[in-house]
Amino acid sequence: MRTLGHITAMPELPEPLQGLRELAYNLWWSWNKEAAELFQEVDPALWKRFRGNPVKLLLEVDPARLEGLLGTGYPARVQGVLQALRAYMEERKQKKGPLTAYFSAEYGFHSSLPIYAGGLGVLAGDHVKAASDLGLNLVGVGIFYHEGYFHQRLSKEGAQVEVYEPLHPEELPLLPVQDREGKPLRVGVEFPGRTVWLGAYRVQVGAVPVYLLTADLPENAPEDRAITARLYAPGLEMRLKQEMILGIGGMRLLRALGLAPEVFHMNEGHSAFLGLERLRELVAEGHPFPLALELVRAGALFTTHTPVPAGHDAFPLELLDQYLGHFWEKLGTDREGVLALGLEEKPWGRVFSMSNLALKTSAQANGVSRLHGEVSRRMFHHLWPDLLPEEVPIGHVTNGVHTWTFLHPRLRRHYAEVFGPEWQKRPEDPATWKVEGLGEEFWRIHKELRAELIREVRQRVYEERRRNGESPGRLREAERLLDPEALTIGFARRFATYKRATLLFKDPERLAKILRGPYPVQFVFAGKAHPKDEPGKAYLQELIGRIRELGLEDRMVVVEDYDMYLARLLVQGSDVWLNTPRRPMEASGTSGMKAALNGALNLSVLDGWWAEAFNGKNGFAIGDDRVYESEEAQDMADAQALYDVLEFQVLPLFYAKGPEGYSASWLAMIHESLRTVGPYFSAARMVGEYLALYQRGAEMARRALGAAETLEALHQALPAFFALGLRVEAPGHLTLNGEPLRVRARVEGEVPEALRPFLEVQLVVKRSTGELEVVPLAPSHGGYEGSFRPPRPGSYTYGMRLALKHPVTGRVTWVRWA
Repeated sequence: MRTLGHITAMPELPEPLQGLRELAYNLWWSWNKEAAELFQEVDPALWKRFRGNPVKLLLEVDPARLEGLLGTGYPARVQGVLQALRAYMEERKQKKGPLTAYFSAEYGFHSSLPIYAGGLGVLAGDHVKAASDLGLNLVGVGIFYHEGYFHQRLSKEGAQVEVYEPLHPEELPLLPVQDREGKPLRVGVEFPGRTVWLGAYRVQVGAVPVYLLTADLPENAPEDRAITARLYAPGLEMRLKQEMILGIGGMRLLRALGLAPEVFHMNEGHSAFLGLERLRELVAEGHPFPLALELVRAGALFTTHTPVPAGHDAFPLELLDQYLGHFWEKLGTDREGVLALGLEEKPWGRVFSMSNLALKTSAQANGVSRLHGEVSRRMFHHLWPDLLPEEVPIGHVTNGVHTWTFLHPRLRRHYAEVFGPEWQKRPEDPATWKVEGLGEEFWRIHKELRAELIREVRQRVYEERRRNGESPGRLREAERLLDPEALTIGFARRFATYKRATLLFKDPERLAKILRGPYPVQFVFAGKAHPKDEPGKAYLQELIGRIRELGLEDRMVVVEDYDMYLARLLVQGSDVWLNTPRRPMEASGTSGMKAALNGALNLSVLDGWWAEAFNGKNGFAIGDDRVYESEEAQDMADAQALYDVLEFQVLPLFYAKGPEGYSASWLAMIHESLRTVGPYFSAARMVGEYLALYQRGAEMARRALGAAETLEALHQALPAFFALGLRVEAPGHLTLNGEPLRVRARVEGEVPEALRPFLEVQLVVKRSTGELEVVPLAPSHGGYEGSFRPPRPGSYTYGMRLALKHPVTGRVTWVRWA
């Protein structure tokens, strides 16, 4: 047959069950167990087979099964859950904060919508869910990858095999976006010699709509339809095309929808081309380039997620010219003026960095943990060479996780009983975590969840071995893997070499001694390597090989196809969550937060979020925060520290069981972990901090618009600032015994009137331990003078400078050091 089209026949649900359709098309069901249970009850086998996708379930379920539910209490439960969803939506009609557009290349909402690769996407999904819970005025923009991210299969030899499955939007909780005439909405992005047309699907995430762009349209050539096929498709040219679609196409989609956000939040640099599109719009309105750039910056926020320079996208300049050369003339400046926004010098030449572009077009920027903020300020210091590293305008908002997505429903119900009703309303409030009431019932649930994890691991390993044609004996072994009563340690994350999954094997004899010692202990590993990360794939295969070589397959298991479903099982069923990154290369990490929510204790290097969470009583630290002379020295020291903590702290404490069947000391540490991790490392707290940044961004955007003439005059006068000099009178090296340091200065040159309100002469003092203090000097007798009395003893350095503050942000932006 010559195919003319496809038909998707939606089921005609019986009237009492029609609410299931409304529930299916709002991902609110994914973090509300009562809603998910409704779909699971329709057909548990189909529910699992379709990875918990309610739309596909309703398409495929036997209509007789739906009819059979009518004579039970099921319809009343449907109505009850539907009313809960409608009440949830009604409570959030009044939005908080300015309209904010949140751009992300990937979103991890649920395993049934596999358009995420790992932590970045899951964090984006948690951000949107928490924004919905808090009633934020947010809209998401992303891409619908119609082949998604790959499913991972492990060969008999332990090699990763990538399997892609086409995703059918009509079988997912997605709705096509239409224009005002009811036709499919289209926007175009200019590519060399053609326009690539884009459509979009809307996924409703609670009270937040997220729009996912697609180029898989009949209007496009086959090679252009493939641009949005796979998340992180290989090749610089393909990556550039995807990022043009996300940034430029995403902006044009918002405009076509009639949306005018005040704030634009870039989750990583993949969407940074939105800054160029906003520049184009403003220049088209008649604003000169310098002013247009100021207006773009004022309402933009950039979150960077990686402390590894290689993790920041950068493109050859000739590729930029090929795809964006037509853009330069539309931006009110020349090619060099535009390229300067993202320019970066590499040993092999000049490239265009998307992170640099994001930073140059954002007034606010942040890392995702306190330590990552420090690392990012050093990494991007080259963009602000005249500022001290501590002054680089990159702060931090430590990541958090969406409590209701990752906390097991049985624990959620138990916590609600013990903590009281306020906890469910304010999970970010430490006062609501009344953990002292958790005891025997908590431990009983935890043991059941550990047993569930082990059953799933056995089943998955059995299926993997059966698929690989292994012997009946090996299949029987899979049915007996692991011990439901043994201390279970989980390790699951992307397989990148810096995450050091094989650190445990640094000293195989010591590892075997611990595993065969008096205390039973076992490990479950999971994680994917990027399809083009050959070292990461080799690392995964090495891990499997080392386990087999040492004969530890009964105690150490690697589970294939890590996704959000498996992630929940792991964090909910593990006793200890292991994290071994090479410090300081873990920007944040969130899996340990999810594990802590469910009563697991973290055993981690002091990197990312754990560097600020660990207090000595809420988990275990591997090593310390020292810097080593080589990676080998660091790996050896951390491995020995890991063995020591396992052998002398973790295992004895876990097995110090009393008559209740658990260790009171272990439970006390869980209490402390829940008390300290549960509220602070929640997405509710995180998004609350972002709300403050959104409000500040909207305020700055309005201020920038009102100060347009001031900004234009400042930029015209700016060259004169760099012609000014500063003559200082300072005592040089000085030992103080209670008296202050006194300094004088005089500005040399004519200060333009446009700069005067924003100009300061500053004394900058830095303590040897890193604290910074900036003291503005007061005008005096045609010059400036001031003094500084050290607040405490110590060694200090000082300098003086002319500082020009930004009229909108109020930050020191341009300086001239004496």
